[in-house]
Amino acid sequence: MKRIAFLLLCTLLAANIQSQAFDVDKQLDYCHRQVMKSLQQLRPYDFTQEPRNILAGQHTWNCRKAVAEEWCSGFWPGILWMDYSYSHSAEVLHAAKGYTEVLKPLAYQPIYDHDLGFIMIGSFGKGLTYNAMQPIYRPILLAAADSLATLYNAKAGTILSWPRHVKDYGGHNTIMDNMINLDLLFWAAANGGSPLLRQIAINHATTTMRHHFRPDGSSYHVAVYDTLSGQFLRGQTHQGYADSSMWSRGQSWAIYGYTMVYRWTRDPLFLKFAQRVADIYLLRLSQTSDDMIPLWDMDDPRGRQAPKDASAACVVASALIELSTYLDEERKDNSDSQLDTNNSLPDAAHNHLDANPAHRYRQAAIDMLADLSTPRYQSRDLSTAFLLHSTGHHPAGSEIDASIIYADYYYLEALLRLKGLQQHL
Repeated sequence: MKRIAFLLLCTLLAANIQSQAFDVDKQLDYCHRQVMKSLQQLRPYDFTQEPRNILAGQHTWNCRKAVAEEWCSGFWPGILWMDYSYSHSAEVLHAAKGYTEVLKPLAYQPIYDHDLGFIMIGSFGKGLTYNAMQPIYRPILLAAADSLATLYNAKAGTILSWPRHVKDYGGHNTIMDNMINLDLLFWAAANGGSPLLRQIAINHATTTMRHHFRPDGSSYHVAVYDTLSGQFLRGQTHQGYADSSMWSRGQSWAIYGYTMVYRWTRDPLFLKFAQRVADIYLLRLSQTSDDMIPLWDMDDPRGRQAPKDASAACVVASALIELSTYLDEERKDNSDSQLDTNNSLPDAAHNHLDANPAHRYRQAAIDMLADLSTPRYQSRDLSTAFLLHSTGHHPAGSEIDASIIYADYYYLEALLRLKGLQQHL
């Protein structure tokens, strides 16, 4: 009995030592300096133009119209809200409000596609998280969730991703990225919205789990369903190398998405599935990359000569930190139960204590952040972004080896999550 408690304490202390070895505050300070450099570049502020990328050889942000067909509009305001939570800068707060509030019309106009969840959770959602003095954001998020739900097809059991591509795909299309948008539905159902929003999110996650993955746990980018009957037709790619390949950012959306679904449901089925899709990613990463940053697609035949995708590493790092906390909780609950009911512990249970997935995921995330925080990947004096070497849409030749706003967003989120974990430990 005492041995269990001692081993658990040792595990927590080891995790704390390893996470403390990575200087999170140093990297958060770096991000704040880059944010201030970006704000200097963007003055006088035109809040209708949101930073999107800095291409290879460039030094300043390329901006796109915020209220348009632009799925990345929420990431820059989200970065500002997260930086404000760390820096408490009045200038950053002013910019965060301005770049967020310009997006309000998106919650009320006819929906363009599934990315409304990305946009609204990244902007208004982060605003609520880091500035409780913004109650006006709540009805906007609720309206956005209702709008997103109109894309749900009850026959298929998923949310339509691209209405404009139904004819191209010959049916109801759902992409792996869509898992992230479920956060908006879960949040709304828990904050005064219809309970049906929660059920739609669960149905989407369950159907995606059933049809969107290969036997080894790797994901297709696109799943296509018959629009009328809902029958699953096929899995294929849009942004990956091939229908059968592991597109790294697609797999990162799966890891992040199922971790988030467990956060809202506490259904062990989703926790186990999050581990499954994380495990195949980490295995393939070890086989294909020279560090913890993946190739844009792990099956690109060029192997390690193929472009990297730092954005995928950022998404996975953030997800694994969160996932590790749930496994810590599960481990503690199981151990408490054993302490209450057993005076002795079988050898098999002792051996199980050595197989600690929480530690493994947390250490993998720290290793990812450590690699991302080196001169190889940080932009530093080259530009005002945080990171280099992301890949957007490789088959289209778009944003290859670039700084991309969502890489910076998930990098900062991962750093803040690790800081919170260190404080908790």
